[in-house]
Amino acid sequence: QVQLVESGGGLVQPGGSLRLSCSASGSSFSIYAMGWYRQAPGKLRELVAHITSGGITYYVDSVKGRFTISRDNAKNTVYLQMNSLKPEDTAVYFCNGGRGVVGGTGSYWGQGTQVTVSS
Repeated sequence: QVQLVESGGGLVQPGGSLRLSCSASGSSFSIYAMGWYRQAPGKLRELVAHITSGGITYYVDSVKGRFTISRDNAKNTVYLQMNSLKPEDTAVYFCNGGRGVVGGTGSYWGQGTQVTVSS
């Protein structure tokens, strides 16, 4: 069993930055693919970025060049650095971890952290 706990959300002005963290309990973190999803009010949850156990990254087009996903296996933590934030980035951000792929059956979810981009 793996537990994921997100932190780092909050209110930020457009153009600002936030760094989200997701800490994982349990062993074998290094073999998990990890990802960040977000869900805005009235919208479906979408994959924002993920990172494989080998460090290969993927980003949805809307955040390319602005967000960076990284992982520290020694700390069992995955990060999402978000720069040049826009109001449309406002959402609840969820961390997910799975063996091989993110978001699949049997993968693990955090409780979510709210990110609000507003002046």
